Parts: sequence; structure tokens; C-alpha cells
Amino acid sequence: MIDKKALKKIDKKDMFGVLYDFPFQVCNAVDIAEKINADKLRKYSLSNIIINGLGGSAIGGDLLRSYTAGMMKIPVNINRNYSLPFYAGKNTLAVISSYSGNTEETISAFWDALKKGCKIVCITSGGEVEKLAKKNKCVLIKIPGGLQPRCAIGYSFFTLLVLFEKAGFIPDQTEEINDVIINLEESLEDYTSTDFETNEAIIIAAAIKGKLPVIYSSVDIMDVVNLRWRGQISENAKILAYGNLYPEMNHNELVGWKLNEDILKKILVIFLKDKDDNGRISLRMKITEKVYKKLADNVLSLTSDCKTQLGRIFDLIYLGDWVSYYLSIINEVDPTPVEAISALKKELDKVKF
Repeated sequence: MIDKKALKKIDKKDMFGVLYDFPFQVCNAVDIAEKINADKLRKYSLSNIIINGLGGSAIGGDLLRSYTAGMMKIPVNINRNYSLPFYAGKNTLAVISSYSGNTEETISAFWDALKKGCKIVCITSGGEVEKLAKKNKCVLIKIPGGLQPRCAIGYSFFTLLVLFEKAGFIPDQTEEINDVIINLEESLEDYTSTDFETNEAIIIAAAIKGKLPVIYSSVDIMDVVNLRWRGQISENAKILAYGNLYPEMNHNELVGWKLNEDILKKILVIFLKDKDDNGRISLRMKITEKVYKKLADNVLSLTSDCKTQLGRIFDLIYLGDWVSYYLSIINEVDPTPVEAISALKKELDKVKF
């Protein structure tokens, strides 16, 4: 059992409450997007969409790019830089995503998008991005503040998903969104139990304790879920997490599973699998899993049985968020502060941009 008093003592900023409220966040994000007028977007003649952001503000764009890849007729790319790619222009929709509204790279990308004549949509809780959006009469999606950017993935993803649907870029997503919400609500009782024997998130967190988690998944469907797990483990539990994608890792990294046996024995492999994974990729995972079982500390395979693909994606995202949370508690570190990032920003602020 995890002592509930220990939760409050370690989790000073109440990350537990933030995770508990996540189903509400998804519902609220959908409501916010439903009120946005998408008429302007419907009139645009677009050749590409570029979603600009960093860290927690970019992960929603990553999910949108991955999830809609089989629906969109134009490419969606993610830009984590100060400037846009050379091809960006008047037929580009530039989405400026900054939760705080003050991310220097994303503000720089806004000015570059304006210079290149891109159509612009801004999503933020406030700050400079909100001011720039209003001043330049851009489509603005205003989301609630007060969260860590990584905790606002419901806002950064579902607002854009619904907006894209309203703009006619993708088919109706009502069934998929409902599947997500129902499953998240059903998962709450399981993930908020502090019983080591019944809470899957605690069981996995305990297995990771003292190990290097290496997360593998297919290049599609679960690719961003893979990225999310790594990011959450790093930021919440304050340990390194590594990962890669199939089939690419079979063409290079697989060979590295040979020497440094003492290090390999400290690795916990986590597979994130989906029933819609390419059959050949599933076969590759099955074959290479035998290698890992011989050399690694342990191998875990995780899947979801939700009805829709979007439901399965967020089922495993939510599990990963809780795993990273309980791992922070087991490691006795507050999951909310990101002191290394804060220190970096302070040093950057000393040099005028």
C-alpha cells in the first residue's frame, strides 16, 4: 500500500488532483472548441499545416499529426524551432501553441509565420501569444491557465481536433471522443486506489523503480504515446526514460542489444502495442522480444481494449501519466516542479533575445 499521507507530503502541488480531473479537462476542451467560429478556416485554400510548439505545448500537435495521418488530405507537421520551414507560405496554416503564451521559440515562430503570410491559429492560456493573436486578428483558442503545460494535453489536443473537424479537415469525431471520456472516467477508480496489488499504474511504477525504462512501439498509432511516456517519466519521476520505434530500430539499435550486459540488466523494456499495428511490425516485436527477455531485467507488454483507436491512445496515455506519478511518489520526489527547466530559463533570460 502507498500511504495517502505520504502522497500529500510528497505531492505538494497536488498532481494527483490534476490527473483526477483529466476527464473533465477533455470535456471542457471540447466545449471550448465547439464555441470557436471555424468559418474562416473553411474558406482557406491550404497546402499544409504546421503546428508550432515546445514540450507540453507540442505534444497535442504530435498526437493530432499522428492520429489524423490517415484522414488528412494535406500534410500536418510539427515545428519545434524559432522559425518555420522554408516551404511555409500563404497556403500554410500555422498553429501557434504555447500554454503559457510566453514561450520564446513559439513567439518567434509566430512572427515568422506573420512575415511569410501564413494563416494563423493561436492556442494559449494568455501571455504574449494572446496579445499577438488579438492584435493581428488571428483565430484564438483561449484555454484555462494554472496547469503545468504537460498537464494540459487535453486542451492542446482536443481543442484542435474539434476545430479541425468543424473546419472540414477530418470526419466527425463524436464517437471517438465519447469513447475516450467514458474510458477515462471508468479508469479513475482503478488508478486512484493506493493498493499495490490492484492498481496497474502502481505495479508498473514499482517495476520501473531503480531501472532504465526503454519504451518500444510501432511508428504509427502508438508513436506519440511512446513519446508521452518518456516525457512524463522524465518530468514527473525525475529519471531518464529512453525509447524507439519499430521497424526503424530493427535496422540499427537492435544490434546494440549485445554487450554491456551489466547495463542491459538494469533495463526494463515496455512495449506499447495496438491491435491495429501493422502485422509485420507485430511479428518483429514478437521475434525481438525474445532477445530482450534474455538480456533485460524484465519485459512488459501493454495494450488497450477500448473500442476506438483514439480511445486506446488516451487509455495508454492516461495509464502512463499515472505510472509516472506513482513512480515519483515511490522515488519520494514532488512530481510537479521541473527545476532544471526553470533554471535553464533563468539563464536564458539573462541574455536578451
